[in-house]
Amino acid sequence: MKANKMRNMFKTARLTSAGRITEAAATLRDLLSGAVGQDHGRKRTANDATSQAEGKGWWTPGQRGAGSATDLLAGWAERLGKLQPEGEAKGGVGADALLRGQMPAALGDLLGRLGKLDGMPAGLANTFTRPAPQPLPPGARFDEHLYADAQGQRAYKLYVPSSYDGQPLPLVVMLHGCTQSPDDFAAGTQMNVLAEERKVLVAYPAQSQAANAQKCWNWFNAADQQRESGEPALIAGITRQIMREHAVDPARVYVAGLSAGGAAAAIMGAAYPDLYAAIGIHSGLTCGAARDMPSAFNAMRQGGAVSGRLSGRPVPTIVFHGDEDKTVNPVNGDQVMDQFSGGAGRLSSEVTQGQAPGGLSYTRTIATVADGAPLFEQWRIHGAGHAWSGGSLSGSYTEPRGPDASREMLRFFLAHPNDKAPAAPLPEA
Repeated sequence: MKANKMRNMFKTARLTSAGRITEAAATLRDLLSGAVGQDHGRKRTANDATSQAEGKGWWTPGQRGAGSATDLLAGWAERLGKLQPEGEAKGGVGADALLRGQMPAALGDLLGRLGKLDGMPAGLANTFTRPAPQPLPPGARFDEHLYADAQGQRAYKLYVPSSYDGQPLPLVVMLHGCTQSPDDFAAGTQMNVLAEERKVLVAYPAQSQAANAQKCWNWFNAADQQRESGEPALIAGITRQIMREHAVDPARVYVAGLSAGGAAAAIMGAAYPDLYAAIGIHSGLTCGAARDMPSAFNAMRQGGAVSGRLSGRPVPTIVFHGDEDKTVNPVNGDQVMDQFSGGAGRLSSEVTQGQAPGGLSYTRTIATVADGAPLFEQWRIHGAGHAWSGGSLSGSYTEPRGPDASREMLRFFLAHPNDKAPAAPLPEA
């Protein structure tokens, strides 16, 4: 019986992390079918009733006090059970689509706290608890900074590898997804570990909760889709500030992101092709896919209203997307490739199939120009949802079973310097 419950817990965590909330709710209800109401000897109190009346349940992050595992799970099941199937909520947007961005982080908190409650099978809590962040290598730094200009201000964290001694290094700007933070995104993508290996600076701008309640980059606002305006100006300003304060190879500056951060990365590539040599978009959307909140939900469901192919310097682009992504339709990945390949001329494509060590298979498409130089890569991860492929469970929105998106992005980036920027020698790997 306990083994079956453990399997269902794993399944619930996996489905929620992949954004498949309706299925997660059903699995969690199955888990609780014979357990809800068994209080393991604990009497309910007035505080319990108050908490339930407020719709918080026992899973609420930050809540103190002891309780049973079944009480905690019951609150979660009740919350999940109230979600409607996609497309059935008011306005045509499912409640699960609206709340999905909050669920993985909340579930991680739930699972991590189960070990502090009675009624939990021995050893199960440790299985679900996120690993502690890896300590920094001696001499490396991961410090918080602040950038401010006429558009506002944003904090950011910068990873400086231990090997940095003033020589020009590549810079990768990483834009997190909704509800995430620089620390969470760094832990999940493990980009700092790779940066230490390859001698790269990595910046993580932090979206302000004052700018967006869920800490999403506002990729769907017209004012945040233009050069030197709104959030693009802030992200570019952070990039330039780092370039002023550190030795950065101006020909090897890159930007990547996940989900809303992926959409923001597409905007940065379109608006600043002179600043960013290449871009990486994971589970994101095209520049201009939406102009307001209603069109944003529509673009996430069925693809954006692509404003046309980009002209001018073709920006090398690498795209990752899970083919079971229920949050951002995988067709958006196809649209990104179409948009950014517009100025590249005639392309030829090579398609290969593979399987990651973690078990998920993928289809990889490499598009090259007439002289044979590869400019674009698209990875379709089969069986993956809305999560960073090959990421670590120490961060949110990760799919460890897929190919290592961070390693592949960094490999792609370093192979594509901006030939329009003054070059500096690339450090040895």
